[in-house]
Amino acid sequence: MTLDRRVVPPGEDDYLQAAWELKEAIREEEGLLKQRWGFFADAYRKATVHAFFDGETLAGFAAARGDGYILFLGIDPDYRGRGLGERLIAAIAEDATGVSCHARVSNRNALEFYEHLGFERVRRIQDYYEDGVDAYYLRLGDSDRLLERLTELFGR
Repeated sequence: MTLDRRVVPPGEDDYLQAAWELKEAIREEEGLLKQRWGFFADAYRKATVHAFFDGETLAGFAAARGDGYILFLGIDPDYRGRGLGERLIAAIAEDATGVSCHARVSNRNALEFYEHLGFERVRRIQDYYEDGVDAYYLRLGDSDRLLERLTELFGR
């Protein structure tokens, strides 16, 4: 799979609309990524966004703060299972000393994905999301561990 990787620096909003539309499609289909437009757009503009495109189609994106905290990660269902999520996490890890995020306790796919890469559940946070659902705070111990894991997965 050949995808074009693009990086949007903080303060820019290139691909914001495409990311919003992908996020909304995931929300409608899976009941996840429920952020409102204002929150999403503000966080997007404050983050570094790593995006992969198949031609003009946004296949997936991850928005992360400079400290490696993942604000959003969205993969088009048609592109799942191809290592795109791992590539996005690796891109974030390249620029940060650590990588962390929150995930709904009910989002088994996200929890399995992150734990597959070596993330650990640090703590459970009550009523984290606006709809009252709890979250786990997840953290990757160190970037060397991620690089090791990605080498295993991709055979490099």
